[in-house]
Amino acid sequence: MPTIRIAQDDAADELLSRDPLALLIGMLLDQQFPMERAFAGPRLLADRMGVQTLSAAQLAECDPEVLQRHFAGPPAVHRYPGSMAGRTQELARALVERYDGRADAVWADAPDGATLLRRLRELPGFGAQKAAIFLALLGKQCGVTPPGWREAAGDYGQEGSRRSVADITDPVSLAEVRSVKQAAKQAAKEARGAKAGSD
Repeated sequence: MPTIRIAQDDAADELLSRDPLALLIGMLLDQQFPMERAFAGPRLLADRMGVQTLSAAQLAECDPEVLQRHFAGPPAVHRYPGSMAGRTQELARALVERYDGRADAVWADAPDGATLLRRLRELPGFGAQKAAIFLALLGKQCGVTPPGWREAAGDYGQEGSRRSVADITDPVSLAEVRSVKQAAKQAAKEARGAKAGSD
């Protein structure tokens, strides 16, 4: 079992470490929201649903209004609780339909990194970047290393990088990843400003 420390909260990280679905949902929630709070979301959700481990079948069948209330809190599971409750339910339904409700079945038998990346990209809410980051997380922290996984993950798969949640293992690396993300955001903002000025 991996030891995940992305949420920086013992109870939340313990769930992420033993529950593949919680880890997948944490990645889904990592959008326009602080990384550690996104990955703490599955624990909040499990507590509100009164379960020790999240179930794709249970989430898929949950009354959407009830699920939205679970997401709304307080505290809210995400900055956009309504839309993220919907996305989580879509993800759960896809897992039930395609993978017998098992999140780890997405990667357990992947023959290579390219196949695994494709499977992740086919999941609701997982675009190219999110899929690559989650692939890097699986490889770097969960021992899921099919041939070519680093290449499939692109820059996120690089050893020693500090680009994403895949590289967070403690408070120091969390701060480093946040700093790199902020620098990239600032550079993109400046590039847009320079382009606007030259138009």
